[in-house]
Amino acid sequence: MNQLESQSQLDTLKREKDAVLILFGGANCGVCQTIKPQIDNKFNTKFPELEMVYIDCEQMQEICAQHGVFSLPVVQVFFMGQKFIEEVRGFSLLALEQEIEKTYAKMNG
Repeated sequence: MNQLESQSQLDTLKREKDAVLILFGGANCGVCQTIKPQIDNKFNTKFPELEMVYIDCEQMQEICAQHGVFSLPVVQVFFMGQKFIEEVRGFSLLALEQEIEKTYAKMNG
């Protein structure tokens, strides 16, 4: 999972990749640090076309604010540049996986 440093990097990714998962987190967010490797490991294999990136909201507050992220963690999933899924704070990785799977199947079916 690559860490993004700028809004332009994010814009480019959304334009160039069909499927992008963004994890908005923070170094001092225990839940964020716990789910980051879990998302990375689980989804990397299952969804090879899904580009996964991490944005540290403690360092990149402006980008997080522009995306309406004011509590952590937040996962947003974009397909073809459009936001399809958003999970905020307490969410199930299994439910997130199932949501991605449904949308992913429609896009690739």
